[in-house]
Amino acid sequence: MSETQHSQDLPEEDGHQSRAPHRVIGTPPPAQARTLLGEAQERAVPESPRELPAGPDNPATARTAEKVVAACFILSMLASIGFIAAYVGLEVHSVDATLRSNLALGLSMSVAFLAMGVGATIWVRSIMPDVEQVEERHVLASSEPDREAFKKTFTEGAEASGFIKRPLLRRTLIAASVPLAVAPLVILRDMGPLPGTSLRHTVWRRGMRMVVYGPNTPLRAADFSIPGQMITVAPEGFTENQDVLAKAVTIIIKFAPGELVPNRPGQPGTIMNWTVDNIVAYSKICTHVGCPVALYEQTTHHILCPCHQSTFDATNGAQVLFGPAPRPLPQLPMGIDGDGFLIAASDFHEPVGPAFWEMG
Repeated sequence: MSETQHSQDLPEEDGHQSRAPHRVIGTPPPAQARTLLGEAQERAVPESPRELPAGPDNPATARTAEKVVAACFILSMLASIGFIAAYVGLEVHSVDATLRSNLALGLSMSVAFLAMGVGATIWVRSIMPDVEQVEERHVLASSEPDREAFKKTFTEGAEASGFIKRPLLRRTLIAASVPLAVAPLVILRDMGPLPGTSLRHTVWRRGMRMVVYGPNTPLRAADFSIPGQMITVAPEGFTENQDVLAKAVTIIIKFAPGELVPNRPGQPGTIMNWTVDNIVAYSKICTHVGCPVALYEQTTHHILCPCHQSTFDATNGAQVLFGPAPRPLPQLPMGIDGDGFLIAASDFHEPVGPAFWEMG
């Protein structure tokens, strides 16, 4: 080695540094050190093993289960669409129509939820891997490594569930979920608009005949002559309209002479000029929550509501004797037409039913 070459490998004296790069003898060059040491450092920290397997234990069984789950989700989607169609399309203006509507709604919604649940169960049991995980208790504030570990576990779990790798399951699940999410919107939309003042009035009008509910036959005062009788009547022409009957259904009761307590100024009682031959008519809708007051005690002249035991005095203007009802049953003015049939002299002079009906 020449003197000139040797001087380039060593630092110069007197504080002057050589222009040529120098290194300790026996170490690799800088470029090689960055490459080799970096690779060695990466190999020194091995990647942690997967907590969850990437796929099911039996791929053949999983493929079959995937088709079954997709079929369940499609069935749920069709049932949900059927529920919406039944709710919108089926009429409910009669007892038979209401029965058919309820059957269609209940059956379609049951199939929708059942198929969704069966599909999800098969997905979990046959497609997702069977792995038990235990997480130890720790402080609520997670450290950054814990967050990174959770992110890694979540990513592996999404991969192992098959939601990402199996588009057929993902698409059919979304297709089954959308109608179920739309169904409540349809039901909530049907709750409006507000009734306004429609609940404060009924269809009873002057001259409208009272017909016996069931046979729908008009009734003469002479045919209703035995004291103690109670009959449910409805406005003629509306016996099949459940919306009308929910407010207008009425009870008439026959009393012996002298049993009715006439009202006086400032005192409750029966309005006598609204009666016919000691026959009085009251609304059948309880003023508590709207149940039908269908029971009558002939010996005590008490009208009973079977829902919450509200009791009304039939001889004294249906005043409240017991129970949660806040006010008496409204009395309907009565009269007789030219053929002797019982008719309404007007509509009720006060709202029928519970007070919250009037909040529209």
